[in-house]
Amino acid sequence: MAQHRKNPHHPPRGAAPLGGHRSQDEPGRALRHPECPEPAALGPNRAEAVLRAEAAAVRAEDEAERARIERLERLEEAQQERRATTRRRFLAGSALTATALATSTLVSGRLSFGTLADNGTLVQVFLYGGMDGLSLLAPANDPILRKSRPALLLPENGSIPVGRGFALNKAFEPLKKYLDLGELAFVAGVSDPRISRSHFQAADACELGGLPNQSAGRGWLDSLVGLLGPGTPFRAVGIGSTLARSLVGTEGAIVLNSIASLGINGEQKFKEPTVTAVRTLFTGIDHPLEDIVKAGLGALATASDLARTGYTPAAGVQYEGDVGDAFKEIAHLIKGGANVRVASIGMGGYDTHQEQGTNDGHLYGKLNELAKALRAFFDDLGELRKDVTVMVVSEFGRRVAQNTSGTDHGHGGVATILTGRKVAGPILGAWGGLDTLDNGDVPEFNNMFNLFGSVAQSQFGLSAADVQRIFPAQKFEPIGVMR
Repeated sequence: MAQHRKNPHHPPRGAAPLGGHRSQDEPGRALRHPECPEPAALGPNRAEAVLRAEAAAVRAEDEAERARIERLERLEEAQQERRATTRRRFLAGSALTATALATSTLVSGRLSFGTLADNGTLVQVFLYGGMDGLSLLAPANDPILRKSRPALLLPENGSIPVGRGFALNKAFEPLKKYLDLGELAFVAGVSDPRISRSHFQAADACELGGLPNQSAGRGWLDSLVGLLGPGTPFRAVGIGSTLARSLVGTEGAIVLNSIASLGINGEQKFKEPTVTAVRTLFTGIDHPLEDIVKAGLGALATASDLARTGYTPAAGVQYEGDVGDAFKEIAHLIKGGANVRVASIGMGGYDTHQEQGTNDGHLYGKLNELAKALRAFFDDLGELRKDVTVMVVSEFGRRVAQNTSGTDHGHGGVATILTGRKVAGPILGAWGGLDTLDNGDVPEFNNMFNLFGSVAQSQFGLSAADVQRIFPAQKFEPIGVMR
C-alpha cells in the first residue's frame, strides 16, 4: 500500500498530485521516482504509479532533512568541544537550580553592580483566588451588609477600628503595632473595568498592568525595574518555583525557592570545575552573553556567600508557614546587601465559595498567617523597614451577598499597604459606600493601576510620566499613599 502524508489533499513540496499535475519546482515535467525515470514502471496503472512515486519522494525528502540536521548537530558539538566543554558533559556534571545560567531570564545583560541609588524595596504579595475584601475590611454596622451577608459580618466586638467608619478583621491583630505607628493602610473598592470574573484573565491583567495587547505581555514590575535602571542581579526577585507574571519581560529576574537553592546542583566535585568551565566558555566572545554570564556568576557567588553564613532573624522574630518562609528569604537578601528593588510573593487559597470562615475558619486562618508573616518581616528588618513597602493585592474581590457559606467572584477588592515610610492615613483613596452596587459587587472607587502606580511613585520617586510608561493604556490619576 502506498504511503501518504497526514493530509492526502496537500501533496509534499515539489510533488505532483494525483492526476498528473506538474511540479511547481519543475514546470513542464511530471513527478519522477528518484531512482526510476519512467513512472509507468512503478505500478500496474498510472494512478498507482504516481502514488508510489510520491511516497518515494517524501521518503527521500525526509532522509535529506534528517541528514542536514545531523550535520548541523555535529558541527555545533565540534564548536562546543573547542570551547573546552560539551553540552552533554555540562549537563551530566551539573544543572542550575533556578534557570539556565546563560539566558536573560536569570539576569539582564544591562545589569551592573552597585550603580542604582539605594531607594529601597517594593514587595508585591499576590493573593490568588480572589480575596473577599469585605471579610478583611468593611464599613462597620452597615445595614446592607447585615442584610446581604449575615453569616460573614465582622463582629462589632473584636474587630479593629481603623478610621473613616471601617472595621478590620481581628485576624490582622498581629499588625496592630504598625497600624498604631502609621505604617499600615488599606484601600477599598479596588478594581479595573478590564478585569473579569475569570481567575486566569483577572490575575493576568493585574500582573501585566492591563490587557496583554496593552502591555506587550510584559509584567508591570518588569516595566518598573526598567525605569529604575541598572542594579545588582538581585534587583528583581520572585520567591517560588515559577516566575510571577508581573516579573516576566525584558529586564531579567531571579526566581528561587530559597537562597540556598540558587546554585549548581550535582556532585560536589563538579561544582567548581563547572563554574570555571562556564566562565571560560563565555569569556572573550565579544557578545552580550558574556556580560549576562558574568552577572549570573556574580549572583551565584552572592547566593553562595549568604547561604554559607546562614541567616538568623532578629531577636524574638519567628517566621511561620510558607508565606513566612518567603518573607524570610527576602529579609535575608535585604539585610545581606543584595540590593533588592522589587520582589514578588504569591499566596493561594483565597477562592472561598464554600465554608469561607470569615471570623474563625479557613479565610480567618489565611489572613492571620499573612498578618503574622508581615509582622515578622517588619520586626526582622527593624530600621531597614523605612526603605521597604509591601503591597498586598488580589485579582478581584467577591460579591457583596453571601451564597450560603461563602461568596462568589466579584469586583471591588481591598489592597493592603505596609510601609516604613509612613502612610497618608489608615484608609486611603475614595469610598462611596454600598448604597449603589455594581451588579451586586463593590463598585470600583479606586482604580487598581492608579494604586500600583501611586505606590511605585511614592516608593521610588517616579514622575507621573514614568508611571504612565509602566501603564501606557491607563490615564494615571495618583492616589495619596505616603506622607
